Amino acid sequence: MKKTILSFVAAATIGLGLAGTAQADLLSDIKAKGEIVAATEMHYAPFDLLKDGEYVGIDRDLFDEIAKDLGVKAKYIDLPWNSILPGLEAGKFDFVIAPVTITAERMKRYSFTLPIGNATVALAKKAGDSSIAKPEDIAGKVVGTQKGTAQFEQLKAFSDKLATPADIREYTNIDEALADMAAGRISAVANSLPLMGYAAVQRPGLFELVMPPFGDPKFFGWVATGDENSKTLIEAINASLLKMHEDGRLKAINEKWLGSNPDLPTTMPEVK
Repeated sequence: MKKTILSFVAAATIGLGLAGTAQADLLSDIKAKGEIVAATEMHYAPFDLLKDGEYVGIDRDLFDEIAKDLGVKAKYIDLPWNSILPGLEAGKFDFVIAPVTITAERMKRYSFTLPIGNATVALAKKAGDSSIAKPEDIAGKVVGTQKGTAQFEQLKAFSDKLATPADIREYTNIDEALADMAAGRISAVANSLPLMGYAAVQRPGLFELVMPPFGDPKFFGWVATGDENSKTLIEAINASLLKMHEDGRLKAINEKWLGSNPDLPTTMPEVK
């Protein structure tokens, strides 16, 4: 495994040097400017959050390392989730580091990096709520999730198979859904496993994680436009991610924020 990863990194590095001499592309433009502009939604802990006005989280820590490997400075933009992918397509920034669930449909339109997180769906409930012991117990209950996400689609598919479907409420961001659950307006919140686990760990007297997760295993990746212009940028970022698998930086960042190191693929996973 180690030799395979190092060989990939070496090949990618050589390929980048050849591409840079052949044509101008997004990576070349970024290196010429000395800056990469990346957009995310800073309300998606533990991947992206604002703490005392400062942007922190898994994505920030990971992408700071990526920028160092690329030899450029990273500039971060905070946007609502529903404007991030349209903004990328409109050329308003270079790259998306909001964790985007890798799906077959999205892969037709965008270029994804290797996985940077686990996107499998899980539930959080109010601490002490004995009426929800497993995912199937949301039947007939009001459940919140974030609109426009793959997790919403998976929740809906799961709910439709229950004897009594859940009443699904859509929120602009997941913080609003958690606030409504804390206030007793909804019974549970569905989103990615690390997000729901982080909410439970950070507020143990308020939220609890409901296990097991449900739906098909999914992964988060970062996103560039799907055209040829972004090809060498994706290759360079993937090479850096593989180096981080190898040298322990990825493990250290995940353990800092999650308390564990998820098993993430080092090749693009098959998606449905």
